[in-house]
Amino acid sequence: MSNVFSFTGTVGADAEVRYSPSGQPVLNVRVANNVGFGDKQQTLWIRVAVWGKRAEGQLANYLKKGQQVFVSGELSQSEYRANDGSTKTSLELNANILDLVGKRGDSGVQPQQSYATSSAPNSSITQSGVSVDNFDTPYDDDIPF
Repeated sequence: MSNVFSFTGTVGADAEVRYSPSGQPVLNVRVANNVGFGDKQQTLWIRVAVWGKRAEGQLANYLKKGQQVFVSGELSQSEYRANDGSTKTSLELNANILDLVGKRGDSGVQPQQSYATSSAPNSSITQSGVSVDNFDTPYDDDIPF
């Protein structure tokens, strides 16, 4: 990955699963991220995509409007022409990690479920989608701290 962008935000609309012309599943969801504070606060809308088997799983059932999420992945920016002829900018993120961090509409950060969208070398994904460390060597309890 050439860049990593991580943020927390709020799902703006229920997630949708679509299929590319080649048949690859992709889950799309828009996530709002507030930046700044006071009267200078802005809301950035970021289009998040989850590809492959994870897109077809149960994740779409949890990504409903108002759900708090943590997202990390590769960020890109594209430009397009709006109906009025003006040029607009869109932020898009191919997610590697998508974590649910609170109840829908809850501003707290109580973890509910974690979905890693790409397997790390020493971890596995359980049927529930929760990432679990799977190290070949056991943890050493003799560490002095």
